[in-house]
Amino acid sequence: MFTGIVEELGTVAEIEKLQAGARLRVRCSTVLSDLAIGASIAVNGVCLTAVSVDESGFAADLAPETLSRSNLGDLKAGSRVNLERAVTPVTRLSGHIVQGHVDAAGEVVALDALGDGNWWLKVRVPQTLNRYLVEKGSIALDGISLTIAAIDKNVVGVTIIPHTFANTTLGQMRVGSRVNIEVDVLAKHVEKLLADRLG
Repeated sequence: MFTGIVEELGTVAEIEKLQAGARLRVRCSTVLSDLAIGASIAVNGVCLTAVSVDESGFAADLAPETLSRSNLGDLKAGSRVNLERAVTPVTRLSGHIVQGHVDAAGEVVALDALGDGNWWLKVRVPQTLNRYLVEKGSIALDGISLTIAAIDKNVVGVTIIPHTFANTTLGQMRVGSRVNIEVDVLAKHVEKLLADRLG
């Protein structure tokens, strides 16, 4: 489990295409302090398992499902990625509950400067996810915990503060960029419980 608070911007060293899936190698430093083989790590909001760790970074395998549902298949050497280690029982939950189980990829519609280093980001989300989105609710975009400020049909608007813009991949996004979306898991559970109860 994660909180959507990005710890470090890593750099893709290599993405090796395999017969089924791929192997991703990321250069980083901060998240290596206690990262071990077999540990979970979120890369752009996707929960991956570290399969090798050394002094310069780590590697993780990407399943075909991961490549089809997320933007990780779009990465190339030199791409920057958001990194977050899994929470511990004493970690502050500064964002919201993020599982690292990406629901789909959305598309950046606009990224407009608001002044003083603040930005307004608009992302088109698949229609199937719209029912889980509410104003002032939480959404994870590329693993970043954000608050939904506006919803217009299938377009979600969020405000990006200067710190988040400078310390995540949001500063590199352009109109048309694909972004990983994870909706609030609590909304999905409530929907299923109500559906079962109402028949």
